[in-house]
Amino acid sequence: MVEHSGGDEIWNSDDELEIDNYQSSPMSETSGGPAGVEHSGGDEIWNSDDELEIDNYQSSPVHSMSETSGGTAGTTSPDFIQKGISDEMFASFIEMGFSSEMIVRAIEETGGANSEPTLILETLFQFSTSDEPSSSKSKVINPLIGMGFTEENVLKAIQEYGDENIDELTNALLTYAEVEKMSETKDENINTHDDDNLYTLSSDDEGKLNYSNEDSILQDLIKMDYSREEAAKAIERCGKDVSVEEVVDFICAAQMARQFDEFFAEQDKKELITKSKKRRVYNEPPRRERKPNTATANDELIRLPNPMIGFGVPNEPGLMKHRPVPIPDVARGPPYFYYENVAMAPKGVWAKISSHLYDVMPEFVDSKYFCAAARKRGYVHNLPIHNRYQIQPPPHYTIQEAFPLTKRWWPTWDKRLKLNCLVTCIASAQLTNRLREKLERHDGEPPESVQKEVLASCRKWNLVWVGTNKLAPLEADEMEKLLGFPIDHTRGGGISRTDRFKSLGNSFQVDTVAYHLSVLKPLFPNGINVLSLFTGIGGGEVALHRLKIQMNVVVSVEISDVNRNILSDFWKQTNQTGILREFSDVTKLDNHTIERLMDEYGGFDLVIGGSPCNNLAGGNRISRVGLEGDHSSLFFEYCRILETVRRKSADMRRR
Repeated sequence: MVEHSGGDEIWNSDDELEIDNYQSSPMSETSGGPAGVEHSGGDEIWNSDDELEIDNYQSSPVHSMSETSGGTAGTTSPDFIQKGISDEMFASFIEMGFSSEMIVRAIEETGGANSEPTLILETLFQFSTSDEPSSSKSKVINPLIGMGFTEENVLKAIQEYGDENIDELTNALLTYAEVEKMSETKDENINTHDDDNLYTLSSDDEGKLNYSNEDSILQDLIKMDYSREEAAKAIERCGKDVSVEEVVDFICAAQMARQFDEFFAEQDKKELITKSKKRRVYNEPPRRERKPNTATANDELIRLPNPMIGFGVPNEPGLMKHRPVPIPDVARGPPYFYYENVAMAPKGVWAKISSHLYDVMPEFVDSKYFCAAARKRGYVHNLPIHNRYQIQPPPHYTIQEAFPLTKRWWPTWDKRLKLNCLVTCIASAQLTNRLREKLERHDGEPPESVQKEVLASCRKWNLVWVGTNKLAPLEADEMEKLLGFPIDHTRGGGISRTDRFKSLGNSFQVDTVAYHLSVLKPLFPNGINVLSLFTGIGGGEVALHRLKIQMNVVVSVEISDVNRNILSDFWKQTNQTGILREFSDVTKLDNHTIERLMDEYGGFDLVIGGSPCNNLAGGNRISRVGLEGDHSSLFFEYCRILETVRRKSADMRRR
């Protein structure tokens, strides 16, 4: 029942990597290749799946050239002078092992003085592969070594892929380089027969997967196609001792911050923060004068637990089944409240949320303990926690249990038992096709380097096996199943496939929420009145329905027309006998309207919802300003409305 507005942007691993200015390092007289070439330097990583475009190939001045290369230092071929080719470019091609005659022929065939350096280079590679058999391999090996690849890797790539396709060889060499870099920065002592596989959310103790080296985590994230900047910021936010899984989930949660157009707009950050603060001053309710709870007075005391089991989860006997800090008297229900948001928010955010919600300590829960997919969330509520129970039938806890047809195709080297956080974007068909092509090059089990590359994409995009060497992203109905919604909950009625993914990626995990709300059934045997804020696709309502708690009245506030239609259809299709009253804008639900609704329906027993996480998620590089952001500041609207409901409820009890 949450409107965490996700983004329209799709992370497409098929996007082409453009390097506008490729500048090689000064040439060594004895090495025969550029010194210090680093293929993963800067902010861009050369991905073997991507097409490398070099718009401007500029080599450094060459101070010496061997006579066997076809020239002497400081000498330029007259043919190149006539064709308008620079000394630097000529020297660069010579150092890469091409003869002057071959370079002249390449320029003539590519248009003379107007030739692009990239086109000349490609033509030279073609000439190299088409020369006589006795020298073809040397013609290929020398240029690749000149590009900075080791001779050992070049020979290995030629042995595996042949010497005819330069692009394929280059992609293989880039992959070897990345694998070697990862091997150098970490000690891979992971048992491949253990369920605790890298990035896999199959362990109850995620701390076992922590790395001691911050750089190794950064390299792992880069290997999974996250940008260096994004990975570094996520590690900085989560801490140096955090596990790879937690950083990956933090980045996945950040994708939910990308729905609104202004998220991508180039805007002045100072101006945005100034406007945000003004709005916050307007919206934020007055602080209650009381002694702060010592457990939340210090931001540092609110930390994400590991394992993230909240105040207890089913099927985990012996784990915590009580609140570490009692609910303050001022916060006791009824009416009850239930607030949700992403767990990995900026530092101090959860302390502030808690302080505005009567200093109630958050309950942090990962939904991997309730289903086959992770979903780390924080919940602030004043519900009892004893006598909780799980809705029936219980959910499936592993991927293979949830989707049994995948067992037939699931390779033994894919040890995943759980999926990562379900978000609003999915992998492209081009990506899954490239993965298939990579796998089909090998008979039987692919090499370890290919396995790592495929598994990295599987974990990033939640891919499942649907055939031999065939991977596919989850369909909307499969996401519905994992999140605990009825089949076809978001299907039809003019709702596009994109809208379905967006709405589901922003929703509650129903089994988790139902476990928390189950304590309400004995408290309200005759039904319950609900005020639902930021309703989304009705995760809270579905949870109450599956718990068989009668909903006498639901006043829903949801900005999205698509989501309101989904909830309305659910209400009709499940033959609800209660009243559904819908509003569109939480900011326009003023205190007078709330009091009038309470007089009309006899009050509210539960106020439930979760405000947008746009300014809390780590992927927001423009306006990740916490609760002061334009969207996440709607949290204060939740506080205002809750305060009005509780004040009005107290007045109604005194009558």
